[in-house]
Amino acid sequence: MIDSSDMANWPARAAGNPTASAPRRNVPPQCEPPLPSWHESLASAIRNPATLLQRLYLSTSLLESADLAAHQFPVMVPESYLARMRPGDINDPLLRQVLPLGDELLETPGFVRDAVDDEASRIAPGLLKKYAGRALMILTGACAVHCRYCFRRHYPYANEPRRLPDWEPAIQALTADTTIHEVLLSGGDPLMVTDLRLKELCDRLEQIPHIQRLRIHSRLPIVLPNRVTDELLDLLTATRLTPLMVVHANHPREITGDCADALRRLVRSGMTTLNQSVLLRGINDSVDTLKKLSERLINLGVIPYYLHQLDRVQGAAHFEVDEATGLSLIEALQRQLPGYGVPQYVREVAGAPAKQPVGIESTL
Repeated sequence: MIDSSDMANWPARAAGNPTASAPRRNVPPQCEPPLPSWHESLASAIRNPATLLQRLYLSTSLLESADLAAHQFPVMVPESYLARMRPGDINDPLLRQVLPLGDELLETPGFVRDAVDDEASRIAPGLLKKYAGRALMILTGACAVHCRYCFRRHYPYANEPRRLPDWEPAIQALTADTTIHEVLLSGGDPLMVTDLRLKELCDRLEQIPHIQRLRIHSRLPIVLPNRVTDELLDLLTATRLTPLMVVHANHPREITGDCADALRRLVRSGMTTLNQSVLLRGINDSVDTLKKLSERLINLGVIPYYLHQLDRVQGAAHFEVDEATGLSLIEALQRQLPGYGVPQYVREVAGAPAKQPVGIESTL
């Protein structure tokens, strides 16, 4: 076959013209452009309701209330996550997690700004201690996606450390408390910080002899999968601390394509990888959805760890599922899945010494 660029020279070659261009052979196909870095993907994320509605071919009648809600808690949706949504479907379970609604502006009794009593657990700037043997560092207020049910949507991130020297009081508090064996990195999302900053912090934590484990709670492997780089995996698996990754997926349609690849890479790096979900009305409050979610996770080697009852944060009441329904869903999953595929159904109770299993009276 002769390509179009050779057609102009064909008569001359056919006539034996020695000056005619020779046909091109063994020309490699044009290289595909490199995939964007996670920084580039983050920079191109959708940041306003109008663009979100436009890209999904949804009615602009939703825009006024969406803008009002986004004024209180901004929109953030990466392109990878958007690509998994169904255009034209206002009830898409992924869209419902990120689309601001007027319901967020309603004040509902029992729903408060600090739903899990984070402020009372703060023992140093950026450092919370709620449970025995563990402490949590609020590494950043930034996220790659703004989930509308986020229990820290009202958290005062501006009061927390930003530069490594600002973390010194927290490092000193961890050093002084020899009962702490595990540090959780949270936020915001801790994987929003650069590898350099992560390494600097890991190096400091490694120097504390009684710290043995490093647990990272992140939604980025789900919503911004290209954050899972070789460099990140090398960094986390090179530390003397035992690393654990806790990701956050709520629906089986989140775990496809590049997201599934990222989870597979985490598991194959040797890191224990677990998933936490939140039980959300109209999103995953069905047996079929939760079953498919668990199956996709365990097929990738990810452990379905927790199914959380919604934290009663102000602005998220429209997502709440009653506990009786949640218990019936878990009972149905127990009949259809192996034990390791059924997450623990828990809630966080302010001041309690551990997560509380829903439906079981605690003796702690």
